[in-house]
Amino acid sequence: MRFTKLFLTFIFLMLIKQTTTVATELDSAFIERFAKNYLTEQFPSTEEEKVRISVAHLDPRITIKPCKIPLTANIPEKNGAINVNVKISCDESIKWKIYLSAKVEITKAVLIAKNTISKGDKLDESNVELAFIAINKIRGNKLTDTNIVFGAKAKKRIAKGRAISKRSICLICKGDVVTIIVSSDNFSIKTQGVALSSGNINEQIRVKNTRSKKVITPRVKGINQVIIHL
Repeated sequence: MRFTKLFLTFIFLMLIKQTTTVATELDSAFIERFAKNYLTEQFPSTEEEKVRISVAHLDPRITIKPCKIPLTANIPEKNGAINVNVKISCDESIKWKIYLSAKVEITKAVLIAKNTISKGDKLDESNVELAFIAINKIRGNKLTDTNIVFGAKAKKRIAKGRAISKRSICLICKGDVVTIIVSSDNFSIKTQGVALSSGNINEQIRVKNTRSKKVITPRVKGINQVIIHL
């Protein structure tokens, strides 16, 4: 009976040793997964941006040595490029490192033309939609808020699939008849005018007062509305 217990204890210890050895062994799948997890932490997805990460397979000719301490990862040249190299390192007494190439594709939600929009067309849900575009294809500040875009007019032709920018639209366009609001803490009066220049929300434009013929520079408050705060 005692011999049987000793034998079972020996087998149990051997199994523990074998399990520990296997757990510390590294293979290409583990290295690739480790690199992807690291990149996911470095480039997290948000409501405004989506991130897709793909890691290249490790060259099968590379021999992966064991490492008794946790691996480390970093990107030697993190410059915002789509293609990056991830360095996986073992920093124990006998150091080693492996490089893996990966692709980080970041897309951002912006408003685009659902179909071709002609000059002078009003923008609304029928011709504008929110879509995720690769950030390396986005030039300048593109619009994401429908409250700013819907109701505006196209200053020029906007091709299908193109992102909407402030330069391509005007909430108030030159020649529009507008309501001029003169506001203070104690009163508010309204009068009519004609826009002499184009602009978007909170931008200053030139407006000619229809009654006084005076040219003023109020700020755009909304569709066909400008305001002057006294």
